[in-house]
Amino acid sequence: MFLMRIGAPGAERPVVRLDDTHYIDVFDVTPDFGERFFAAGGTALLTERVARGDAREFAGERIGAPIARPHQILCVGLNYSDHAAETGQAVPDEPILFAKSPNTLVGPYDDVRIPRGATKTDWEVELGIVIGRRTSYLDSVDEAASCIAGYCVVNDVSERAFQMERGGQWSKGKSAETFNPAGPWLVTPDEIADVRDLDMWLNVNGVRRQTGSTKTMIFDPFFIVHHLSQFMVLEPGDLLNTGTPPGVGMGFDPQVWLQPGDLVELGIDGLGSQRQRVVGPR
Repeated sequence: MFLMRIGAPGAERPVVRLDDTHYIDVFDVTPDFGERFFAAGGTALLTERVARGDAREFAGERIGAPIARPHQILCVGLNYSDHAAETGQAVPDEPILFAKSPNTLVGPYDDVRIPRGATKTDWEVELGIVIGRRTSYLDSVDEAASCIAGYCVVNDVSERAFQMERGGQWSKGKSAETFNPAGPWLVTPDEIADVRDLDMWLNVNGVRRQTGSTKTMIFDPFFIVHHLSQFMVLEPGDLLNTGTPPGVGMGFDPQVWLQPGDLVELGIDGLGSQRQRVVGPR
Protein backbone atom coordinates (compact mmCIF):
# COMPACT_ATOMS: atom_id res chain seq x y z
CA MET A 1 0.00 0.00 0.00
CA PHE A 2 0.89 3.64 -0.45
CA LEU A 3 -0.23 5.69 2.56
CA MET A 4 -0.68 9.45 2.23
CA ARG A 5 -1.98 12.35 4.29
CA ILE A 6 -3.65 15.20 2.42
CA GLY A 7 -5.01 18.55 3.54
CA ALA A 8 -3.90 21.76 5.21
CA PRO A 9 -1.10 21.66 7.82
CA GLY A 10 -2.50 20.30 11.07
CA ALA A 11 -5.70 19.12 9.36
CA GLU A 12 -4.43 16.31 7.15
CA ARG A 13 -6.59 13.23 6.64
CA PRO A 14 -5.34 9.71 5.92
CA VAL A 15 -5.79 8.19 2.46
CA VAL A 16 -4.50 5.22 0.48
CA ARG A 17 -3.06 6.21 -2.89
CA LEU A 18 -4.27 4.05 -5.78
CA ASP A 19 -2.49 5.85 -8.63
CA ASP A 20 -1.47 9.36 -9.66
CA THR A 21 -5.07 10.55 -9.81
CA HIS A 22 -7.09 8.42 -7.37
CA TYR A 23 -7.17 7.60 -3.67
CA ILE A 24 -9.41 6.04 -1.03
CA ASP A 25 -10.21 8.08 2.05
CA VAL A 26 -9.73 5.90 5.15
CA PHE A 27 -10.69 8.37 7.87
CA ASP A 28 -13.55 6.05 8.79
CA VAL A 29 -10.95 3.42 9.76
CA THR A 30 -8.36 5.61 11.45
CA PRO A 31 -8.17 9.34 12.21
CA ASP A 32 -4.49 9.45 11.25
CA PHE A 33 -1.38 7.45 10.42
CA GLY A 34 0.24 7.76 13.80
CA GLU A 35 1.32 5.73 16.79
CA ARG A 36 -2.11 4.23 17.56
CA PHE A 37 -2.68 3.21 13.94
CA PHE A 38 0.64 1.39 13.60
CA ALA A 39 0.42 -0.20 17.06
CA ALA A 40 -3.07 -1.55 16.26
CA GLY A 41 -1.93 -3.35 13.14
CA GLY A 42 -1.24 -0.66 10.56
CA THR A 43 -2.10 -1.51 6.98
CA ALA A 44 -3.84 -4.75 8.01
CA LEU A 45 -6.62 -2.48 9.28
CA LEU A 46 -7.07 -0.99 5.81
CA THR A 47 -7.32 -4.11 3.65
CA GLU A 48 -11.10 -4.50 3.87
CA ARG A 49 -11.71 -0.76 3.47
CA VAL A 50 -9.56 -0.58 0.33
CA ALA A 51 -11.26 -3.66 -1.09
CA ARG A 52 -14.65 -1.90 -0.79
CA GLY A 53 -13.41 0.78 -3.14
CA ASP A 54 -15.06 4.22 -3.42
CA ALA A 55 -12.09 5.83 -5.15
CA ARG A 56 -11.91 9.61 -5.26
CA GLU A 57 -9.94 11.91 -7.52
CA PHE A 58 -7.16 14.11 -6.21
CA ALA A 59 -8.21 17.73 -6.54
CA GLY A 60 -5.03 19.68 -5.89
CA GLU A 61 -4.99 19.04 -2.14
CA ARG A 62 -1.77 19.73 -0.26
CA ILE A 63 0.21 16.57 0.46
CA GLY A 64 1.48 16.36 4.01
CA ALA A 65 4.10 14.08 5.53
CA PRO A 66 2.81 10.48 5.23
CA ILE A 67 2.85 9.98 9.01
CA ALA A 68 1.66 12.09 11.92
CA ARG A 69 4.29 13.72 14.11
CA PRO A 70 6.32 10.81 15.50
CA HIS A 71 7.48 10.15 19.03
CA GLN A 72 11.04 10.61 17.77
CA ILE A 73 13.09 11.12 14.62
CA LEU A 74 16.39 9.26 14.84
CA CYS A 75 19.13 9.68 12.25
CA VAL A 76 22.19 7.73 11.20
CA GLY A 77 25.18 9.74 9.97
CA LEU A 78 27.92 8.76 7.52
CA ASN A 79 26.04 5.64 6.46
CA TYR A 80 27.20 5.60 2.83
CA SER A 81 30.80 4.68 2.13
CA ASP A 82 31.07 7.13 -0.78
CA HIS A 83 29.59 9.96 1.31
CA ALA A 84 32.04 9.31 4.15
CA ALA A 85 34.85 9.56 1.59
CA GLU A 86 33.67 12.92 0.23
CA THR A 87 33.58 14.39 3.75
CA GLY A 88 37.05 13.06 4.56
CA GLN A 89 35.79 11.03 7.51
CA ALA A 90 36.43 7.41 8.35
CA VAL A 91 33.81 4.75 7.74
CA PRO A 92 32.21 4.16 11.18
CA ASP A 93 32.46 0.82 12.95
CA GLU A 94 28.84 1.07 14.06
CA PRO A 95 26.00 3.48 13.27
CA ILE A 96 26.54 7.13 14.26
CA LEU A 97 23.30 8.20 15.92
CA PHE A 98 21.76 11.62 16.49
CA ALA A 99 18.24 12.90 17.07
CA LYS A 100 16.22 15.38 15.09
CA SER A 101 13.32 17.31 16.59
CA PRO A 102 9.97 15.72 15.62
CA ASN A 103 8.53 19.15 14.81
CA THR A 104 10.88 19.42 11.82
CA LEU A 105 8.52 17.11 9.91
CA VAL A 106 6.76 18.75 6.94
CA GLY A 107 5.23 17.69 3.66
CA PRO A 108 7.23 16.80 0.55
CA TYR A 109 6.28 19.99 -1.31
CA ASP A 110 6.34 22.44 1.60
CA ASP A 111 8.88 25.26 1.72
CA VAL A 112 12.22 24.73 3.46
CA ARG A 113 13.03 27.73 5.64
CA ILE A 114 16.61 28.80 6.28
CA PRO A 115 16.94 29.57 10.01
CA ARG A 116 18.17 32.84 11.46
CA GLY A 117 21.95 33.12 11.54
CA ALA A 118 22.41 30.24 9.09
CA THR A 119 25.20 30.43 6.51
CA LYS A 120 25.65 26.82 5.34
CA THR A 121 22.28 25.17 4.73
CA ASP A 122 22.66 21.81 2.96
CA TRP A 123 20.53 19.09 1.38
CA GLU A 124 20.50 15.30 1.92
CA VAL A 125 18.28 12.78 0.12
CA GLU A 126 17.67 9.84 2.43
CA LEU A 127 15.66 6.67 2.87
CA GLY A 128 13.27 6.96 5.79
CA ILE A 129 12.12 3.95 7.83
CA VAL A 130 8.84 4.06 9.78
CA ILE A 131 8.59 1.69 12.74
CA GLY A 132 5.49 -0.50 12.81
CA ARG A 133 5.47 -1.89 16.35
CA ARG A 134 7.06 -1.27 19.73
CA THR A 135 10.59 -2.55 19.36
CA SER A 136 13.23 -3.28 21.98
CA TYR A 137 16.15 -5.71 22.32
CA LEU A 138 15.58 -7.59 19.08
CA ASP A 139 17.32 -10.96 19.11
CA SER A 140 18.45 -10.86 15.49
CA VAL A 141 18.77 -8.64 12.43
CA ASP A 142 16.26 -10.88 10.64
CA GLU A 143 13.63 -10.04 13.25
CA ALA A 144 13.89 -6.34 12.35
CA ALA A 145 11.96 -6.78 9.09
CA SER A 146 8.75 -7.50 10.99
CA CYS A 147 9.12 -4.19 12.88
CA ILE A 148 9.12 -1.96 9.80
CA ALA A 149 5.82 -0.44 8.63
CA GLY A 150 7.27 1.05 5.47
CA TYR A 151 9.68 3.41 3.77
CA CYS A 152 9.59 6.96 2.46
CA VAL A 153 11.73 9.67 0.88
CA VAL A 154 13.26 12.14 3.32
CA ASN A 155 15.26 15.34 2.82
CA ASP A 156 17.46 15.58 5.92
CA VAL A 157 18.08 19.32 5.60
CA SER A 158 21.11 20.44 7.60
CA GLU A 159 22.67 23.72 8.69
CA ARG A 160 26.38 22.84 8.68
CA ALA A 161 27.55 25.91 10.57
CA PHE A 162 25.27 25.02 13.48
CA GLN A 163 26.18 21.34 13.16
CA MET A 164 29.96 21.63 12.89
CA GLU A 165 30.90 24.98 14.38
CA ARG A 166 28.65 25.34 17.42
CA GLY A 167 30.00 22.90 19.99
CA GLY A 168 29.94 19.65 18.06
CA GLN A 169 26.23 18.99 18.58
CA TRP A 170 24.81 17.62 15.34
CA SER A 171 21.22 18.10 16.50
CA LYS A 172 21.73 21.88 16.52
CA GLY A 173 22.17 21.79 12.75
CA LYS A 174 19.36 19.33 12.12
CA SER A 175 16.37 20.58 14.10
CA ALA A 176 15.29 23.90 12.59
CA GLU A 177 11.67 24.17 11.45
CA THR A 178 10.91 22.53 8.07
CA PHE A 179 14.20 20.57 8.13
CA ASN A 180 12.58 17.16 7.54
CA PRO A 181 10.36 17.03 4.44
CA ALA A 182 8.97 13.48 4.13
CA GLY A 183 6.85 11.64 1.59
CA PRO A 184 4.90 11.94 -0.64
CA TRP A 185 3.79 8.53 0.60
CA LEU A 186 4.74 5.73 2.95
CA VAL A 187 5.34 2.57 0.93
CA THR A 188 4.79 -0.76 2.67
CA PRO A 189 7.60 -3.34 2.42
CA ASP A 190 5.62 -5.71 0.18
CA GLU A 191 5.68 -3.07 -2.58
CA ILE A 192 9.50 -2.96 -2.68
CA ALA A 193 11.55 -5.71 -4.34
CA ASP A 194 14.79 -4.89 -2.49
CA VAL A 195 15.13 -1.87 -0.23
CA ARG A 196 18.89 -2.38 -0.34
CA ASP A 197 19.02 -1.59 -4.07
CA LEU A 198 17.10 1.63 -4.73
CA ASP A 199 18.45 4.48 -6.86
CA MET A 200 18.44 7.94 -5.25
CA TRP A 201 18.85 11.42 -6.71
CA LEU A 202 18.67 15.12 -5.83
CA ASN A 203 18.75 18.27 -8.00
CA VAL A 204 19.19 21.90 -6.98
CA ASN A 205 17.86 24.42 -9.51
CA GLY A 206 17.79 21.67 -12.13
CA VAL A 207 21.44 20.68 -11.59
CA ARG A 208 22.07 17.12 -10.47
CA ARG A 209 23.87 17.17 -7.12
CA GLN A 210 23.32 13.71 -5.68
CA THR A 211 23.22 10.37 -7.48
CA GLY A 212 23.43 7.24 -5.38
CA SER A 213 21.90 3.95 -4.34
CA THR A 214 20.93 2.29 -1.09
CA LYS A 215 23.25 -0.56 -2.12
CA THR A 216 26.23 1.53 -0.92
CA MET A 217 24.78 1.77 2.60
CA ILE A 218 27.24 0.68 5.26
CA PHE A 219 24.43 -0.43 7.60
CA ASP A 220 21.21 -1.55 5.91
CA PRO A 221 17.72 -0.81 7.30
CA PHE A 222 17.41 -4.14 9.11
CA PHE A 223 20.78 -3.77 10.81
CA ILE A 224 19.89 -0.22 11.86
CA VAL A 225 16.57 -1.22 13.46
CA HIS A 226 18.17 -4.16 15.28
CA HIS A 227 21.12 -2.03 16.44
CA LEU A 228 19.01 0.85 17.76
CA SER A 229 16.73 -1.57 19.59
CA GLN A 230 19.68 -2.53 21.80
CA PHE A 231 19.92 1.01 23.15
CA MET A 232 16.37 2.40 23.20
CA VAL A 233 12.73 1.58 22.67
CA LEU A 234 11.44 2.35 19.18
CA GLU A 235 7.77 3.29 19.19
CA PRO A 236 5.19 2.67 16.44
CA GLY A 237 5.31 5.56 13.99
CA ASP A 238 8.89 6.58 14.82
CA LEU A 239 10.91 7.78 11.83
CA LEU A 240 14.50 6.71 11.17
CA ASN A 241 16.59 8.66 8.63
CA THR A 242 19.29 6.37 7.32
CA GLY A 243 22.00 8.59 5.82
CA THR A 244 22.77 10.12 2.44
CA PRO A 245 24.87 9.27 -0.63
CA PRO A 246 27.59 11.63 -1.94
CA GLY A 247 26.89 15.02 -3.47
CA VAL A 248 25.94 17.17 -0.48
CA GLY A 249 26.87 20.85 -0.65
CA MET A 250 29.51 20.43 2.03
CA GLY A 251 31.36 17.97 -0.22
CA PHE A 252 31.92 20.32 -3.16
CA ASP A 253 35.03 22.43 -3.73
CA PRO A 254 34.12 25.20 -3.39
CA GLN A 255 31.24 24.29 -1.11
CA VAL A 256 27.69 25.06 -2.25
CA TRP A 257 24.89 26.12 0.09
CA LEU A 258 21.17 26.62 -0.34
CA GLN A 259 19.90 30.18 -0.84
CA PRO A 260 16.40 31.71 -0.73
CA GLY A 261 14.66 31.04 -4.02
CA ASP A 262 16.45 27.77 -4.73
CA LEU A 263 14.42 24.78 -5.89
CA VAL A 264 15.31 21.36 -4.49
CA GLU A 265 13.96 18.21 -6.16
CA LEU A 266 14.73 14.69 -4.97
CA GLY A 267 13.48 11.13 -5.11
CA ILE A 268 14.04 7.42 -4.60
CA ASP A 269 12.94 4.74 -7.05
CA GLY A 270 9.56 3.33 -6.08
CA LEU A 271 9.08 5.79 -3.21
CA GLY A 272 8.18 8.94 -5.14
CA SER A 273 9.75 12.38 -5.39
CA GLN A 274 9.73 15.70 -3.57
CA ARG A 275 10.06 19.37 -4.48
CA GLN A 276 10.81 22.23 -2.09
CA ARG A 277 11.31 25.96 -2.57
CA VAL A 278 13.87 27.45 -0.19
CA VAL A 279 12.75 30.58 1.66
CA GLY A 280 14.55 32.99 3.97
CA PRO A 281 14.38 33.34 7.76
CA ARG A 282 11.30 34.61 9.53
